[in-house]
Amino acid sequence: MTAVGNSATKALPASDNGKSRTETFASWAYHPELLETPVPRYTSYPTAAEFVDESFEERQRAALQAVRGTVSLYLHIPYCQEICWYCGCNTGAANKTQRLAAYLEALQHEIELVSRNLDPSVRISRIAFGGGSPNAIKPTDFVRLIDRLTLNFRLSNPVISIELDPRTLASDWFMAVRGIGVIKASLGVQTLDPRIQAAIGRVQPREHIERAVDGLRNAGVASINFDLMYGLPFQDDAVLADTLDQSIAMGADRIALFGYAHVPHMIPRQKRIDASELPDQRARFRMAAEGHARLTTAGYDAVGFDHFALPGDDLALAARSGTLRRNFQGFTDDQSSILIGLGASSISEFPEVFVQNEKNAGRYRMLVGADQLTGRKGVMRTADDRRRGAIITDLLCRGKAAIDVDLLAINRDRLEPFIQRGLARLDGNSLELLAGNEPYARSIAAVFDAYRGGAKQFSSAI
Repeated sequence: MTAVGNSATKALPASDNGKSRTETFASWAYHPELLETPVPRYTSYPTAAEFVDESFEERQRAALQAVRGTVSLYLHIPYCQEICWYCGCNTGAANKTQRLAAYLEALQHEIELVSRNLDPSVRISRIAFGGGSPNAIKPTDFVRLIDRLTLNFRLSNPVISIELDPRTLASDWFMAVRGIGVIKASLGVQTLDPRIQAAIGRVQPREHIERAVDGLRNAGVASINFDLMYGLPFQDDAVLADTLDQSIAMGADRIALFGYAHVPHMIPRQKRIDASELPDQRARFRMAAEGHARLTTAGYDAVGFDHFALPGDDLALAARSGTLRRNFQGFTDDQSSILIGLGASSISEFPEVFVQNEKNAGRYRMLVGADQLTGRKGVMRTADDRRRGAIITDLLCRGKAAIDVDLLAINRDRLEPFIQRGLARLDGNSLELLAGNEPYARSIAAVFDAYRGGAKQFSSAI
């Protein structure tokens, strides 16, 4: 494969009015002024930044009782054997057996509480385990959770997926994965460079990743995702390219290439990362562009703005068929509009309300022990929220959206910079994202976000 490096960088001729030249990296034009404003990742709309702290128990109960048909489940395991310094997840150290056992007991009780509120017509088509690291618990405990789900919900041959930490993935986990029938797995890889691994508190030699991939393949897992990051300390183009090449060689079916968000004021553990060694925005943009080019050259389909999948993978098929969706887990081929979250801090998605469970594991256990639903944060979705949310989803998942006349009228000036630079095209009330839009997609979507006028803080747009 031809390397995609700094040689792909070039500058366009200066315009007649003397404005500065526009750099391009791979096929992406770099317009730093369009990336100045931090924007959400839009895994929901309204975003979690709009959630309010108050009891949502009654609204959660009403939403559950109104559910009909096919839904998805997400179970959160907020523990890891080792805590990585960059991580913004709700997770703690799995170093106390009694604490883990108490949490799992509460989670099993919550499964029962939630199931009591569901109509007999409800069928579960997807079950996802995330964290933290679900393999922070014993595989026997994982099997017990599946048993509890089977006893309390009506499962409809569900697609089961799980996030895993390769560093602590013992061989008995592969037996559990095969026995349960897990077919999708996501591995936290981040980088394969030893120096960067040490700088972010996640040391895992390639052998750990290879062992995980081989074990999962032999256990029947059909789709394996690698989570990778750019914008890490000491990272440059060559280092990122090497990690991508190794990931491709190991046979990842999907790759999520995220930009590292350094927000130590919000995530205190990130203070351990040397901010002076982080690449600047221009370097981050170049890494994202060249990473995109490298993966698509290697045969992956670009999915949304930061995911990649082999053409036969379900995610790529959904993108090509126009059925790609976005939920709290990111881009997905899951077609259910309802996601029920179980476990501390997990989020449930209903048409008219988003509900987040109590984040603190101790308080979560107390609420469940008192036979209470644990929604303690959330937001009601107005008709305008749902309208704007549909536009944002269409833009990010399908690259185009029909814009209501009133929204177009009040936002036309904000759209113009993207249109003038050839990143979007407006045909009547139809807005289409054009080639090279990926680093600007969230910024374009944010034009239709009614909440972004406040002081909420988000990560870099690239």
